[in-house]
Amino acid sequence: MQLRFSKMHGIGNDFVVLDCRHRGFPLDTAQIRALGDRHTGVGFDQLISVEPARDPSCAFYYGIWNTDGSPSGQCGNGVRCVAAWLHRAGALALGDSVRLESPSGPVTVRLLDAHEVTVDMGEPMFEPARIPFATAQPAPHYAITAGDATLEIGAVSMGNPHAVVAVQDLADPALQQLGPLLSGHEHFAQGANAGFVHRLDRTHLRLRVHERGAGWTLACGTGACAAMAVLHQRGEVDDRVQVELPGGTLRIDWAGPGHTLWMTGPATFAFEGEWTVPGGTP
Repeated sequence: MQLRFSKMHGIGNDFVVLDCRHRGFPLDTAQIRALGDRHTGVGFDQLISVEPARDPSCAFYYGIWNTDGSPSGQCGNGVRCVAAWLHRAGALALGDSVRLESPSGPVTVRLLDAHEVTVDMGEPMFEPARIPFATAQPAPHYAITAGDATLEIGAVSMGNPHAVVAVQDLADPALQQLGPLLSGHEHFAQGANAGFVHRLDRTHLRLRVHERGAGWTLACGTGACAAMAVLHQRGEVDDRVQVELPGGTLRIDWAGPGHTLWMTGPATFAFEGEWTVPGGTP
């Protein structure tokens, strides 16, 4: 079977996007892993399918899978790419807002231009059971042990679980080990995206993220949202923040509890292609 795809990225966080609007999702876990292999497949941080909506209030549904084949609940850079893909497919006009259905529920996107998208990511969830994170009461700081280190983290869900660690040096070699340890930490029943954030001032952050199921990425949209939300909860940043990641910069706006959080950034097409699905039906 030949599988047509679009390769896209949001500030370096890269995706393979499949058009499943008129067909079922065609891949099993082994085939997702084969497609995601950067040496023998196409390579991606996440695979995204565009499908008919299950929720009648939404225009389309999008599914998300990590490189290891595991499903993901949300992807901030990915939903911006879905919006740009829908625009190129003639399903979303410039300036329009539309509700899209993610595995974690509806989000609203607005296409500012052909390559710039703003997304209502919902309200950050700090309740431990909703993250999920193993502790009794919500708090702005938690102390946990990862390997030989005791870390102070923030925990939040942006439709997927995040552990956020404030650091002074994003180039510290210790982060290479701490990222995977936090992503697989036993306190996070479903794993976590581990974000290491350096606060430059009240409106400017720098961030690195180790994503569960994908590893270190050039950018993580929900990670940028999570870092801003955790520091905002602590009173350390303003309502509008620029978050600089290795692949580029996102703008995050959040006025605090009772308000939804908005993420704004680019979505870029890289190329179109066909991939021969191993073990697929001819």
